[in-house]
Amino acid sequence: MNGYYRDRSGGISRWLTVLAIVFFAFFVLVGAVIGSNYQHLGNLLKVISLVRTQYIEPVQVTELVDGATRGIVDALEDPYSVYLDPQTFKQLQEQITGSFGGLGILVGLNKEEMLTVVRVYDHTPAAEAGVQAGDIITGIDARDVQGLDLDTAVGLMRGPVGSKIRLSVLREGHAEPLEFKITRQEISVPTVEGELLPDSSIGYIAISQFNEKTSNEMMQILGKLKGQGMQGIILDLRDNPGGELTAATQVADNFIPKGPIVYIDYRTGKEEIREADDDYLKLPLAVLVNGGSASASEILAGAVKDTEAGVLVGTKTFGKGIVQTVYTLDNDAGLKLTTARYLTPKKKDIHKKGVLPDVVVENLPDQPGDEQLDKAIALVKQKL
Repeated sequence: MNGYYRDRSGGISRWLTVLAIVFFAFFVLVGAVIGSNYQHLGNLLKVISLVRTQYIEPVQVTELVDGATRGIVDALEDPYSVYLDPQTFKQLQEQITGSFGGLGILVGLNKEEMLTVVRVYDHTPAAEAGVQAGDIITGIDARDVQGLDLDTAVGLMRGPVGSKIRLSVLREGHAEPLEFKITRQEISVPTVEGELLPDSSIGYIAISQFNEKTSNEMMQILGKLKGQGMQGIILDLRDNPGGELTAATQVADNFIPKGPIVYIDYRTGKEEIREADDDYLKLPLAVLVNGGSASASEILAGAVKDTEAGVLVGTKTFGKGIVQTVYTLDNDAGLKLTTARYLTPKKKDIHKKGVLPDVVVENLPDQPGDEQLDKAIALVKQKL
Protein backbone atom coordinates (compact mmCIF):
# COMPACT_ATOMS: atom_id res chain seq x y z
CA MET A 1 0.00 0.00 0.00
CA ASN A 2 2.78 2.39 0.91
CA GLY A 3 4.67 1.49 -2.24
CA TYR A 4 1.59 2.23 -4.34
CA TYR A 5 1.12 5.57 -2.61
CA ARG A 6 4.73 6.60 -3.32
CA ASP A 7 4.40 5.69 -7.00
CA ARG A 8 1.18 7.66 -7.26
CA SER A 9 2.74 10.68 -5.59
CA GLY A 10 5.63 10.53 -8.05
CA GLY A 11 3.15 10.42 -10.93
CA ILE A 12 1.26 13.43 -9.56
CA SER A 13 4.52 15.31 -9.17
CA ARG A 14 5.53 14.61 -12.76
CA TRP A 15 2.02 15.50 -13.93
CA LEU A 16 2.24 18.86 -12.17
CA THR A 17 5.62 19.41 -13.79
CA VAL A 18 4.09 18.88 -17.22
CA LEU A 19 1.26 21.31 -16.43
CA ALA A 20 3.72 23.92 -15.21
CA ILE A 21 5.81 23.59 -18.38
CA VAL A 22 2.74 23.80 -20.61
CA PHE A 23 1.34 26.87 -18.87
CA PHE A 24 4.71 28.61 -18.93
CA ALA A 25 5.24 27.88 -22.63
CA PHE A 26 1.73 29.01 -23.47
CA PHE A 27 1.99 32.36 -21.74
CA VAL A 28 5.40 33.03 -23.26
CA LEU A 29 4.32 32.12 -26.80
CA VAL A 30 0.78 33.42 -27.02
CA GLY A 31 0.12 35.43 -23.90
CA ALA A 32 -0.39 38.58 -25.99
CA VAL A 33 -3.30 36.97 -27.84
CA ILE A 34 -4.75 34.73 -25.16
CA GLY A 35 -8.25 36.01 -25.77
CA SER A 36 -8.41 34.54 -29.26
CA ASN A 37 -6.46 31.33 -28.61
CA TYR A 38 -7.79 29.98 -25.31
CA GLN A 39 -9.48 27.09 -27.14
CA HIS A 40 -6.11 25.93 -28.46
CA LEU A 41 -4.74 25.90 -24.91
CA GLY A 42 -7.75 23.90 -23.78
CA ASN A 43 -7.19 21.34 -26.55
CA LEU A 44 -3.53 21.01 -25.65
CA LEU A 45 -4.29 20.38 -21.98
CA LYS A 46 -7.07 17.96 -22.87
CA VAL A 47 -4.79 15.94 -25.16
CA ILE A 48 -2.12 15.74 -22.48
CA SER A 49 -4.68 14.62 -19.93
CA LEU A 50 -6.14 11.97 -22.23
CA VAL A 51 -2.72 10.60 -23.15
CA ARG A 52 -1.71 10.44 -19.50
CA THR A 53 -4.91 8.74 -18.33
CA GLN A 54 -6.37 6.85 -21.30
CA TYR A 55 -3.54 5.80 -23.63
CA ILE A 56 -3.11 2.03 -23.66
CA GLU A 57 0.53 2.15 -22.49
CA PRO A 58 2.15 4.26 -19.78
CA VAL A 59 3.97 7.29 -21.19
CA GLN A 60 6.97 8.98 -19.60
CA VAL A 61 6.57 12.67 -18.85
CA THR A 62 9.88 13.38 -20.60
CA GLU A 63 8.53 11.80 -23.79
CA LEU A 64 5.51 14.10 -23.74
CA VAL A 65 7.63 17.20 -23.15
CA ASP A 66 10.12 16.22 -25.87
CA GLY A 67 7.26 15.50 -28.24
CA ALA A 68 5.60 18.84 -27.53
CA THR A 69 8.91 20.67 -28.01
CA ARG A 70 9.59 18.88 -31.28
CA GLY A 71 6.04 19.62 -32.40
CA ILE A 72 6.51 23.36 -31.86
CA VAL A 73 9.58 23.34 -34.09
CA ASP A 74 7.95 21.08 -36.70
CA ALA A 75 4.99 23.46 -36.86
CA LEU A 76 7.34 26.04 -38.41
CA GLU A 77 7.49 23.82 -41.53
CA ASP A 78 11.12 24.83 -41.90
CA PRO A 79 13.36 21.84 -42.73
CA TYR A 80 16.40 23.71 -41.40
CA SER A 81 14.96 24.36 -37.93
CA VAL A 82 15.41 21.20 -35.88
CA TYR A 83 14.93 20.10 -32.27
CA LEU A 84 18.03 18.10 -31.34
CA ASP A 85 17.45 15.42 -28.73
CA PRO A 86 20.22 15.04 -26.13
CA GLN A 87 21.97 12.18 -27.94
CA THR A 88 22.06 13.97 -31.31
CA PHE A 89 23.09 17.27 -29.75
CA LYS A 90 25.93 15.59 -27.86
CA GLN A 91 27.25 14.06 -31.07
CA LEU A 92 27.21 17.43 -32.82
CA GLN A 93 28.96 19.16 -29.91
CA GLU A 94 31.69 16.53 -29.88
CA GLN A 95 32.80 17.62 -33.36
CA ILE A 96 34.24 20.80 -31.88
CA THR A 97 37.06 19.11 -29.96
CA GLY A 98 39.24 16.04 -30.29
CA SER A 99 40.39 14.08 -33.31
CA PHE A 100 37.42 13.17 -35.44
CA GLY A 101 37.15 11.26 -38.63
CA GLY A 102 34.84 10.91 -41.54
CA LEU A 103 33.90 8.59 -44.37
CA GLY A 104 35.28 10.29 -47.45
CA ILE A 105 32.03 11.34 -49.11
CA LEU A 106 30.51 14.63 -50.19
CA VAL A 107 26.75 14.79 -49.65
CA GLY A 108 24.00 17.18 -50.68
CA LEU A 109 20.23 17.31 -51.09
CA ASN A 110 18.58 16.22 -54.33
CA LYS A 111 15.46 17.81 -55.84
CA GLU A 112 13.29 15.81 -53.42
CA GLU A 113 15.47 17.13 -50.55
CA MET A 114 16.79 13.64 -49.83
CA LEU A 115 20.33 13.18 -48.51
CA THR A 116 22.36 12.10 -51.52
CA VAL A 117 26.00 11.11 -52.06
CA VAL A 118 27.45 13.60 -54.55
CA ARG A 119 31.00 12.30 -54.60
CA VAL A 120 33.03 9.47 -53.11
CA TYR A 121 36.73 10.23 -52.71
CA ASP A 122 39.23 7.55 -53.74
CA HIS A 123 41.04 5.50 -51.12
CA THR A 124 38.67 6.44 -48.31
CA PRO A 125 36.55 4.23 -46.00
CA ALA A 126 33.38 4.91 -48.01
CA ALA A 127 35.04 4.05 -51.31
CA GLU A 128 36.46 0.82 -49.91
CA ALA A 129 33.06 -0.12 -48.45
CA GLY A 130 31.36 0.31 -51.83
CA VAL A 131 29.38 3.53 -51.38
CA GLN A 132 28.68 5.17 -54.75
CA ALA A 133 27.78 8.63 -56.01
CA GLY A 134 24.02 8.83 -56.41
CA ASP A 135 23.27 6.68 -53.37
CA ILE A 136 20.44 8.12 -51.28
CA ILE A 137 21.19 7.88 -47.55
CA THR A 138 18.08 6.90 -45.59
CA GLY A 139 19.57 5.87 -42.25
CA ILE A 140 22.57 6.65 -40.06
CA ASP A 141 23.12 4.10 -37.30
CA ALA A 142 19.50 2.94 -37.65
CA ARG A 143 18.22 6.51 -37.35
CA ASP A 144 15.81 7.65 -40.07
CA VAL A 145 17.30 10.79 -41.65
CA GLN A 146 14.23 11.80 -43.64
CA GLY A 147 13.57 15.48 -42.95
CA LEU A 148 16.94 15.97 -41.25
CA ASP A 149 18.80 19.06 -42.43
CA LEU A 150 22.09 18.66 -44.27
CA ASP A 151 24.39 20.10 -41.58
CA THR A 152 22.98 17.84 -38.87
CA ALA A 153 23.20 14.76 -41.08
CA VAL A 154 26.82 15.52 -41.96
CA GLY A 155 27.57 15.98 -38.26
CA LEU A 156 26.12 12.58 -37.43
CA MET A 157 28.36 10.92 -39.99
CA ARG A 158 31.45 12.35 -38.33
CA GLY A 159 32.88 10.84 -35.19
CA PRO A 160 36.01 9.65 -33.41
CA VAL A 161 38.68 8.11 -35.62
CA GLY A 162 38.29 4.33 -35.45
CA SER A 163 34.61 4.40 -34.49
CA LYS A 164 32.10 2.56 -36.65
CA ILE A 165 28.99 3.78 -38.43
CA ARG A 166 26.21 2.02 -40.32
CA LEU A 167 24.71 3.67 -43.39
CA SER A 168 21.47 2.58 -45.04
CA VAL A 169 21.18 3.68 -48.67
CA LEU A 170 18.84 3.36 -51.61
CA ARG A 171 20.52 2.70 -54.95
CA GLU A 172 19.00 2.74 -58.40
CA GLY A 173 18.50 -0.77 -59.68
CA HIS A 174 18.26 -2.30 -56.19
CA ALA A 175 14.84 -3.13 -54.77
CA GLU A 176 16.04 -3.30 -51.16
CA PRO A 177 18.12 -0.82 -49.15
CA LEU A 178 21.86 -1.51 -48.94
CA GLU A 179 23.68 -1.54 -45.61
CA PHE A 180 27.30 -0.42 -45.17
CA LYS A 181 29.34 -0.75 -42.00
CA ILE A 182 32.21 1.72 -42.18
CA THR A 183 35.07 2.60 -39.83
CA ARG A 184 35.74 6.33 -39.64
CA GLN A 185 39.21 7.56 -40.51
CA GLU A 186 40.90 10.92 -40.52
CA ILE A 187 40.00 12.34 -43.92
CA SER A 188 42.14 14.91 -45.65
CA VAL A 189 40.82 15.70 -49.11
CA PRO A 190 41.19 19.12 -50.75
CA THR A 191 38.11 21.28 -51.20
CA VAL A 192 39.78 23.21 -54.03
CA GLU A 193 41.40 21.68 -57.12
CA GLY A 194 42.72 23.60 -60.11
CA GLU A 195 44.74 23.39 -63.33
CA LEU A 196 45.24 25.21 -66.58
CA LEU A 197 42.97 23.81 -69.27
CA PRO A 198 44.88 22.04 -72.08
CA ASP A 199 46.37 24.34 -74.70
CA SER A 200 45.03 27.49 -73.05
CA SER A 201 45.75 30.14 -70.43
CA ILE A 202 42.39 29.55 -68.71
CA GLY A 203 42.50 28.28 -65.16
CA TYR A 204 39.83 25.75 -64.17
CA ILE A 205 39.16 25.72 -60.42
CA ALA A 206 36.60 23.41 -58.77
CA ILE A 207 35.39 23.99 -55.22
CA SER A 208 33.64 20.95 -53.76
CA GLN A 209 32.55 22.60 -50.47
CA PHE A 210 33.51 25.42 -48.11
CA ASN A 211 35.31 24.70 -44.85
CA GLU A 212 38.04 26.24 -42.73
CA LYS A 213 40.74 25.10 -45.21
CA THR A 214 39.10 26.37 -48.40
CA SER A 215 40.45 29.93 -48.36
CA ASN A 216 44.08 28.86 -47.93
CA GLU A 217 43.67 26.14 -50.56
CA MET A 218 42.26 28.72 -52.97
CA MET A 219 45.22 31.06 -52.39
CA GLN A 220 47.66 28.22 -53.12
CA ILE A 221 45.85 27.21 -56.32
CA LEU A 222 45.64 30.81 -57.55
CA GLY A 223 49.32 31.33 -56.84
CA LYS A 224 50.24 28.20 -58.79
CA LEU A 225 48.05 29.06 -61.79
CA LYS A 226 49.18 32.69 -61.93
CA GLY A 227 52.75 31.41 -62.00
CA GLN A 228 51.79 29.28 -65.02
CA GLY A 229 50.46 32.31 -66.89
CA MET A 230 46.73 32.16 -66.15
CA GLN A 231 44.79 34.86 -68.06
CA GLY A 232 41.19 33.80 -67.39
CA ILE A 233 39.32 31.77 -64.75
CA ILE A 234 36.47 29.26 -64.63
CA LEU A 235 35.12 28.55 -61.13
CA ASP A 236 33.13 25.32 -60.89
CA LEU A 237 30.56 25.41 -58.06
CA ARG A 238 28.34 22.67 -59.48
CA ASP A 239 27.03 20.27 -56.82
CA ASN A 240 28.76 22.31 -54.11
CA PRO A 241 26.37 21.97 -51.11
CA GLY A 242 27.85 24.96 -49.28
CA GLY A 243 29.51 25.04 -45.89
CA GLU A 244 31.02 27.85 -43.87
CA LEU A 245 29.88 31.40 -44.54
CA THR A 246 33.28 32.87 -43.65
CA ALA A 247 35.08 30.58 -46.08
CA ALA A 248 32.72 31.57 -48.89
CA THR A 249 33.24 35.30 -48.28
CA GLN A 250 37.01 34.87 -48.07
CA VAL A 251 37.00 33.10 -51.43
CA ALA A 252 34.68 35.71 -52.94
CA ASP A 253 37.10 38.44 -51.87
CA ASN A 254 39.52 37.15 -54.53
CA PHE A 255 37.07 37.69 -57.37
CA ILE A 256 34.73 40.63 -56.75
CA PRO A 257 35.41 44.38 -56.44
CA LYS A 258 35.29 46.39 -53.24
CA GLY A 259 31.85 46.41 -51.63
CA PRO A 260 29.27 44.06 -50.13
CA ILE A 261 29.62 40.30 -50.68
CA VAL A 262 26.52 39.36 -48.70
CA TYR A 263 24.03 40.91 -46.30
CA ILE A 264 22.81 38.91 -43.30
CA ASP A 265 19.36 40.17 -42.40
CA TYR A 266 17.90 39.38 -38.93
CA ARG A 267 14.27 39.54 -37.80
CA THR A 268 15.17 42.18 -35.24
CA GLY A 269 16.17 44.54 -38.04
CA LYS A 270 19.88 44.07 -37.37
CA GLU A 271 21.92 43.83 -40.57
CA GLU A 272 25.40 42.38 -40.89
CA ILE A 273 27.51 43.04 -43.98
CA ARG A 274 30.47 41.00 -45.22
CA GLU A 275 32.54 43.11 -47.61
CA ALA A 276 35.34 42.63 -50.11
CA ASP A 277 38.40 44.86 -50.33
CA ASP A 278 39.75 46.27 -53.59
CA ASP A 279 42.51 43.66 -53.98
CA TYR A 280 41.03 41.13 -56.40
CA LEU A 281 41.85 39.34 -59.66
CA LYS A 282 40.78 41.48 -62.58
CA LEU A 283 40.64 38.57 -65.02
CA PRO A 284 37.81 37.28 -67.24
CA LEU A 285 35.69 35.01 -65.03
CA ALA A 286 32.94 32.44 -65.59
CA VAL A 287 31.23 30.55 -62.75
CA LEU A 288 29.53 27.19 -63.29
CA VAL A 289 26.42 26.45 -61.17
CA ASN A 290 23.55 23.97 -61.12
CA GLY A 291 20.71 22.78 -58.90
CA GLY A 292 23.22 21.22 -56.50
CA SER A 293 24.92 24.56 -55.82
CA ALA A 294 23.53 25.60 -52.44
CA SER A 295 23.95 27.88 -49.46
CA ALA A 296 27.54 29.20 -49.25
CA SER A 297 28.16 28.49 -52.94
CA GLU A 298 25.08 30.60 -53.74
CA ILE A 299 26.57 33.46 -51.73
CA LEU A 300 29.63 33.40 -54.00
CA ALA A 301 27.55 32.97 -57.17
CA GLY A 302 25.14 35.75 -56.19
CA ALA A 303 28.00 38.12 -55.41
CA VAL A 304 29.66 37.47 -58.78
CA LYS A 305 26.39 38.03 -60.63
CA ASP A 306 25.31 41.18 -58.77
CA THR A 307 28.72 42.85 -59.04
CA GLU A 308 29.12 41.74 -62.67
CA ALA A 309 32.57 40.44 -61.81
CA GLY A 310 31.93 37.46 -64.03
CA VAL A 311 29.29 35.53 -65.93
CA LEU A 312 27.23 32.66 -64.41
CA VAL A 313 26.76 29.62 -66.63
CA GLY A 314 24.61 26.53 -66.05
CA THR A 315 21.23 26.07 -64.40
CA LYS A 316 19.42 27.70 -61.47
CA THR A 317 20.94 27.05 -58.06
CA PHE A 318 19.28 25.20 -55.18
CA GLY A 319 17.85 28.17 -53.26
CA LYS A 320 19.00 28.00 -49.62
CA GLY A 321 19.46 31.54 -48.40
CA ILE A 322 18.91 31.31 -44.66
CA VAL A 323 21.09 31.17 -41.54
CA GLN A 324 20.74 28.83 -38.57
CA THR A 325 21.78 29.44 -34.97
CA VAL A 326 22.27 26.57 -32.49
CA TYR A 327 20.96 27.08 -28.95
CA THR A 328 21.64 24.90 -25.91
CA LEU A 329 18.50 23.77 -24.06
CA ASP A 330 18.03 22.22 -20.65
CA ASN A 331 18.42 18.47 -20.23
CA ASP A 332 21.36 18.51 -22.70
CA ALA A 333 19.12 19.02 -25.73
CA GLY A 334 19.58 21.64 -28.43
CA LEU A 335 17.69 23.72 -30.96
CA LYS A 336 18.87 24.67 -34.43
CA LEU A 337 16.69 27.60 -35.45
CA THR A 338 16.57 29.72 -38.60
CA THR A 339 17.38 33.23 -37.40
CA ALA A 340 18.42 35.24 -40.48
CA ARG A 341 18.51 35.27 -44.25
CA TYR A 342 21.24 35.89 -46.79
CA LEU A 343 20.79 38.72 -49.28
CA THR A 344 22.99 39.27 -52.33
CA PRO A 345 24.89 42.56 -52.85
CA LYS A 346 21.77 43.95 -54.58
CA LYS A 347 19.74 42.70 -51.61
CA LYS A 348 18.00 39.92 -53.50
CA ASP A 349 16.44 37.17 -51.39
CA ILE A 350 17.41 33.86 -53.01
CA HIS A 351 15.74 31.50 -50.54
CA LYS A 352 13.54 28.98 -52.36
CA LYS A 353 14.30 30.95 -55.53
CA GLY A 354 17.93 30.25 -56.28
CA VAL A 355 20.29 32.25 -58.45
CA LEU A 356 19.50 32.23 -62.16
CA PRO A 357 22.60 32.06 -64.39
CA ASP A 358 23.33 34.78 -66.93
CA VAL A 359 23.64 32.04 -69.54
CA VAL A 360 21.40 29.00 -69.03
CA VAL A 361 22.93 25.78 -70.33
CA GLU A 362 21.62 22.29 -69.59
CA ASN A 363 24.06 19.40 -69.49
CA LEU A 364 22.65 16.53 -71.55
CA PRO A 365 23.36 13.28 -69.67
CA ASP A 366 22.95 11.16 -72.80
CA GLN A 367 25.51 13.23 -74.70
CA PRO A 368 29.30 13.00 -74.31
CA GLY A 369 31.24 15.99 -73.04
CA ASP A 370 30.37 18.89 -70.75
CA GLU A 371 28.18 21.48 -72.48
CA GLN A 372 28.27 23.87 -69.53
CA LEU A 373 32.05 23.87 -69.29
CA ASP A 374 32.39 24.25 -73.06
CA LYS A 375 30.15 27.33 -72.98
CA ALA A 376 32.11 28.83 -70.08
CA ILE A 377 35.38 28.32 -71.95
CA ALA A 378 33.97 30.04 -75.03
CA LEU A 379 32.76 33.03 -72.98
CA VAL A 380 36.10 33.48 -71.21
CA LYS A 381 38.02 33.20 -74.49
CA GLN A 382 35.91 36.02 -75.92
CA LYS A 383 37.23 38.35 -73.22
CA LEU A 384 40.88 37.36 -73.40
